[in-house]
Amino acid sequence: MAQPKMKQDMGTGSIPKLMLNLAIPAVVAQLINMLYNIVDRIYIGHIPDAGASALTGVGLFLPILMMINAFAMLAGSGGAPRAAIAMGKNDRITAQKILGNCFCVLMASAVVLTVVFYIFAPQLLRLFGASDVTLPYALSYARIYILGIVFVMIVMGMNPFITTQGFAKFSMITTVMGALCNIILDPILIFGFHMGVRGAAIATVLSQAVSALWVLIFLRGSRTMLRLTLPDMKLEPKVILPCLALGISTFVMLSTESILNISFNSSLSRFGGDVAVGAMTIISSCSQLVTLPLQGICQGGQPIMSYNFGAGKKDRVKQAFGCQFLACTSYASLMWILFLLIPQVFAGIFSSDSSLVDYTVWAMRIYMAGIFSTGVQIACQQTFMALGQAKISLIMACLRKLVLLIPLIFILPQILSDQVFGVFVAEPVSDILAASVTGFMLFSRLNRILERGSKV
Repeated sequence: MAQPKMKQDMGTGSIPKLMLNLAIPAVVAQLINMLYNIVDRIYIGHIPDAGASALTGVGLFLPILMMINAFAMLAGSGGAPRAAIAMGKNDRITAQKILGNCFCVLMASAVVLTVVFYIFAPQLLRLFGASDVTLPYALSYARIYILGIVFVMIVMGMNPFITTQGFAKFSMITTVMGALCNIILDPILIFGFHMGVRGAAIATVLSQAVSALWVLIFLRGSRTMLRLTLPDMKLEPKVILPCLALGISTFVMLSTESILNISFNSSLSRFGGDVAVGAMTIISSCSQLVTLPLQGICQGGQPIMSYNFGAGKKDRVKQAFGCQFLACTSYASLMWILFLLIPQVFAGIFSSDSSLVDYTVWAMRIYMAGIFSTGVQIACQQTFMALGQAKISLIMACLRKLVLLIPLIFILPQILSDQVFGVFVAEPVSDILAASVTGFMLFSRLNRILERGSKV
């Protein structure tokens, strides 16, 4: 019998065509995936008489959500590029072991995270800034969502292995199915059965379960080149450790997003109260309109760059990076213009509370002032990952949030007379500085990285 083949011809096909074939489904998938995170908040924000408090409470769960995503992507984002590099070298055995080892790590992580977060959810939510008013909403949502962590780990951790084989449309279907279920179930459970935030959490967990089942069926089926098998799940340090080393940069990016959210909420709660925290919940949801599609574009570029890097085709790597860089910078610039011109449109989607909307419009123009530079930041940082450069990718991931943004959140309010302005303006300052450094590092090192070649 003929062996399954990669869906796209990474080694010889037209780079722009490959980028379109892989990136468009990935971008659509990321936009739909965003619905998991924001549809709940849209419905919750319009619950009669409790919308603003419920929205703020669910927003306080974001740090835990980010940590769950971070552990899922530790294996997924590190394993998928290394599997693609191995396939570029025609080493399918190693690529399949990478898939199995990453799945094993994901399942172990799911068990530990479920136990820890379920037990300590009340204390963590208090630490994140929950008040007596918002804690019941936050805890009701958190406890149910935490029970579905295993589904999140499968979807986020295994879906990159579908994309990296060139099956971008199948990867997109993973999130489309789940998002459609979520959109249908949310109003039924929240309003029809009067379950409020508990209904939103149940809808999300059920939707993630549907997506997880689809991923497992595909990776156990006949169409996939890399098949999920029990023998490949036996952990081998030489297989899994390089994957985790490469994935650590994405882990840091997402886990520091959790620390970042805590920092923003604590500072805003201190200087601006619940309305400022509610505004930050809306703004963080809107910022996903930029970051998630950018990640989708890079998911399209990653298999092309990784495969051709493994095959030693330097010119194709450079061409793929050029397409990715242009797409990322163009999209980020477009969204920057929209956020500055019509922030009231975005804010109004999440709440009908006029005072919250007005406050969000003011804050969004400040927060989004440097969002145009994220195209450079993400395109270059993700290229380091696609080429297996774990150390520099980790450094660049730490730069924007740990080195710049989190310290500025606490420093600028002490310097500027308007303390809340100081908190929000920390974002554009760190965005522009981090993008400048990351872009310089990539362009100055790319030729040397390609000359040295890959070592899987």
